[in-house]
Amino acid sequence: MSEKFDAVDVIRTKRDGGSLDPAMIDWVIDAYTRGAVAEEQMSALLMSIFLRGMNAAEISGWTGAMIRSGSRLDFGSLRRDGKPLPTADKHSTGGVGDKITLPLGPLVASYGVAVPQLSGRGLGHTGGTLDKLESIPGWRADLTSAAMTTQLEDVGAVVCAAGADLAPADRKLYALRDVTGTVDCLPLIASSIMSKKIAEGTGALVLDVKVGSGAFMKTRDDAAALARTMVDLGRDAGVATVALLTDMSTPLGRAVGNAVEVAEAQEVLAGGGPSDVVELTVALAVEMLEAAGVSGVDPANALADGRAMDTWRRMIAGQGGDPDAALPAARETDVVVAERGGVIERLDALAVGTAAWRLGAGRARKEDDVQAAAGITLHAKPGDRVTAGDRLMTLHSDTPETFSRARESLNGSVTYSETPASPIPLILGRVA
Repeated sequence: MSEKFDAVDVIRTKRDGGSLDPAMIDWVIDAYTRGAVAEEQMSALLMSIFLRGMNAAEISGWTGAMIRSGSRLDFGSLRRDGKPLPTADKHSTGGVGDKITLPLGPLVASYGVAVPQLSGRGLGHTGGTLDKLESIPGWRADLTSAAMTTQLEDVGAVVCAAGADLAPADRKLYALRDVTGTVDCLPLIASSIMSKKIAEGTGALVLDVKVGSGAFMKTRDDAAALARTMVDLGRDAGVATVALLTDMSTPLGRAVGNAVEVAEAQEVLAGGGPSDVVELTVALAVEMLEAAGVSGVDPANALADGRAMDTWRRMIAGQGGDPDAALPAARETDVVVAERGGVIERLDALAVGTAAWRLGAGRARKEDDVQAAAGITLHAKPGDRVTAGDRLMTLHSDTPETFSRARESLNGSVTYSETPASPIPLILGRVA
């Protein structure tokens, strides 16, 4: 077939600092998805975007073209007791120990809001929600659209993998970005996230934009810019969108991995759990509920009285899992102790995430398997006082030969002081 544009002309336009017009963007996304633009040509275009950036109109056009590359879900027909069910979702830009999706979905659903969460798998030091949930015996991530709809009407919450036809251009582009050094590019990050979330069909969206060593965005200014871009994309698409900027210089909670994070999420749903995980879960729940039209409630109550746990159990069972089954435990453990006494001043999130990945909790390539039981339990965090020889963390793995490389990742990850430092707030800002 005759093509409307030439890929080389598109590359030159962006290489030389020009703006891609809407027709050009629509063509290049469609042509790449169907194979008419070669991998090396799209690689050159992605690097040109990485170096030259995109203006707001280009980002919007790029996002829209990726949405149109596949189908869109529509949950407008959801009903319970004859009444429409509002929908809300949350997306995190990725972090270490970030198991918030697990308690958050059931918590919000317990207030009569449907939560369709299409999640992904981990790559590198950031964990994947589906990897965590698959540590529950029997639980399955792949559901049909009809099964999603049924579970949303019956239970209110579902966490599953996105279908192959949801923004397929993004799936193909992300794989290419991963091997061309163009992942950490604001326009491409924003359009990747929002194309999937808008295509998902939710009525409201809350974004958790991480800031710090364990996040894509290392500075608050960069995180705020990404948040603003995504909020604007959501608004322009008719999705009520708000973003929280949250700290990711230190791992969330005291568990990093797969099964260990599921266990910690269950503690939160039972009314306990680490204070930072509870704080962020409740804060995001408030935003999701208000965006869906439910205001004046304190989600902490649904954690305390067991409603959220009831919804969790039904959600897990609805996807084939056994909520009462024992979670996998690693065959081997290794304890890391404090080298000196003092108050822990810093515990680097990136170092801990990398160590968990090396233990088997994550993957270097999409094709790699993960160990359900691999991970790290933290016994002390910033602000805690320790003495030399106290336990800092326990490493879990089925392959003990990974312990040495995990320990290498942790070298220099902990710093001490004589007096407690002022804690970094967990929630750093809000963009709406």
